[in-house]
Amino acid sequence: MLSAHEFATLMLVRDSADHIAEREELDMLLERQLIALEQLAGGAVRPRVTPEGDSLLRNLGRLH
Repeated sequence: MLSAHEFATLMLVRDSADHIAEREELDMLLERQLIALEQLAGGAVRPRVTPEGDSLLRNLGRLH
């Protein structure tokens, strides 16, 4: 089960990955394979939501 902070971080990665700072919650999302780190051409690294993370967000959105 994700904590509220982890779920919020997953949503932030989905909506604005370029603006997310280093967050403690990223480690747990990486461990659970809900996000991956993408290497950009300039050498920067950006988190992105994996298909598993996207599926989780879509399914949770259906609960409302």
